[in-house]
Amino acid sequence: MPDIAFIKPALPKHGAMVLLVTEDATPAGLHAALDKATGGGITRALEAASFKGSKGQVATLWAPLEGIGKVVAIGLGKTEEVNAERVEAAGGTLYGLIAKEREAMVAAEGLPAPLAASLGLGLLLKSYRFDRYRTTLKEAEKPKLEKVAIATDALAAAKAAWATQRAVADGVFLTRDLVSEPPNVLTPAEMAERCKELEKLGVQVEILGPKEMKKLNFGALLGVAQGSVQEPRMVVMQWNGASTTAAAKKKAQKPVAFIGKGVTFDTGGISIKPAAGMEDMKWDMAGAGTVIGLMAALAGRKAKVDVVGLVGLVENMPGGNAQRPGDVVTTASGQTVEVINTDAEGRLVLCDVMHYAQQRFDPRFMVDLATLTGAIIIALGHEHAGMFSNDDTLAQQLSAAGTPVGEAVWRMPLGEAYDKQIKSDIADMKNVGGRPGGSITAAQFIQRFVNKGRPWAHLDIAGVAWSGKELPTAPKGATAFGVRLLDRLVADHYEG
Repeated sequence: MPDIAFIKPALPKHGAMVLLVTEDATPAGLHAALDKATGGGITRALEAASFKGSKGQVATLWAPLEGIGKVVAIGLGKTEEVNAERVEAAGGTLYGLIAKEREAMVAAEGLPAPLAASLGLGLLLKSYRFDRYRTTLKEAEKPKLEKVAIATDALAAAKAAWATQRAVADGVFLTRDLVSEPPNVLTPAEMAERCKELEKLGVQVEILGPKEMKKLNFGALLGVAQGSVQEPRMVVMQWNGASTTAAAKKKAQKPVAFIGKGVTFDTGGISIKPAAGMEDMKWDMAGAGTVIGLMAALAGRKAKVDVVGLVGLVENMPGGNAQRPGDVVTTASGQTVEVINTDAEGRLVLCDVMHYAQQRFDPRFMVDLATLTGAIIIALGHEHAGMFSNDDTLAQQLSAAGTPVGEAVWRMPLGEAYDKQIKSDIADMKNVGGRPGGSITAAQFIQRFVNKGRPWAHLDIAGVAWSGKELPTAPKGATAFGVRLLDRLVADHYEG
C-alpha cells in the first residue's frame, strides 16, 4: 500500500501528476502552473480528448514535461455536487490509473481539507491487496506505487483530518485481512488471538474458552461448536475512550455495544450445505471481523466514547458429536430453542453473546452484525445491508451514517405475525420459521434475546460483506462493510 503524505503545492520534478477537475471551474493553482509550463499544452490536450471534467471522466496525458511522465485528469462534476463519497470514489479510480507508477502527486488545492483527506482514503482503500499466500506473482502483476503526495493549501487541517481517516482505514484493512484468511488458518482460537493485538492500541481484551462459556450456560453457542475439533471462543474487547480519569468514570454514560457473529467456517453442520460455493463460507465470520476492525478504528483515532465489542467464534462442522436437527438447547438467558436446521447457526451464536453483553455491561444500545441469511440477498441484492431495529432513533442514525460512507442499509419490518413463525411445539422457540420472510424471522429470533427497553439493531450483511466485483473503494473480495458505518455512527452521535 502506498504511503500518503500531504504537502504544500509545488510542481513535481518527477513521477505522475493528477489534476482534479470540475465542470465549472477554470484551471488554477498547480493545474494552471503546469499548463503554463507546457505552453498551454495541458489545455489543448484535454480539449482534444473532449475532457469536460464531468463526474468520473478520465483523461491521461503522456510525458507533457521533462520528469513528469504522466498527467491524469479526473472529473468531479459540478463544484456544488462534490462531496466525500464522490471524492473517495475518485481516489479509488485514481489508484487504478497510477498503480504502476513509483510516485505521484495530486493537485488538490481546490478541495477543503476534509475532502483532501477523503481523496487519500479512497485511494488507500482501493489499494488493498491480500497477497499473503501468493508466491508466483510476476513483477508486472505487482503494484509499484510507493508514495502519493496530496498538495493542499490547508496543510495542517488536512493532516489532522488524515490522522483520523488513516486510523479508520487501518480498521478496514484489519477486517478485510480477517475475512480473507482461509479457514484452516483462521480458526476460532486463532481469530481470538488476533484480537489480542488490539491491546497495543489500548483496547482491553478478554478471551473466554469452552469452560468459561459452559459456566455461563452458553448452551446455544456451544451447541453449534460441538461438531468441530476446533474449540469455540468468545472475545470481549473494551475501549474506554470517555472514561480516562477517575472523575470521568464517575460521570461516564453506559458503553455502547457491538456484537459480531464469527463462524470461521460454516458447512451447515448436519444440515450440510451444497458443495458448490461452500468455500465462500470462510467469510461467515464477517460480522465478528467488522466488530474487531471497528474496535481498532475507534481506538486508533482515540474516540472519546466507551465501547464494548463482543464476538462469538465457532466452527460449524458435521461430526459424530455434531448438533442434530431436533435437538433442544438452553440458552444463557434460560430460553429454550428447538434446532430445526443446524445451518441456522449464527442466531444461536448471537443470542448467548447478546445476553452476556446486557447482563455484564448494561449498554446504551446494541448493534449486532452477521452474515445471517441468504434471504436478505434475495430481498436486497448486494446493494444494501438489511437493518432490523426496535428503536426508530437508532435506525435513523444508522441510515444517516451509512449514506456518506457508501455503506447503505435498508430497514426491514418486524412484527408479531413473523414472530409466530418461530413458535415451537416443544420449546420456547425454534431456530427457523420457514422460507417466507427468512431474514425477518431470523431477526425476530434475535430480538427475543433483547431486554425490554434496550435499543437494538441487527444488520444482516450477508449480501455486502464480500463482493464478486470491483467496488469504487474496494477490490474484489472482503469489503469490511460496517466498519466505516459504525465509526460514523459513533462519531456523529455518541462521542464527547
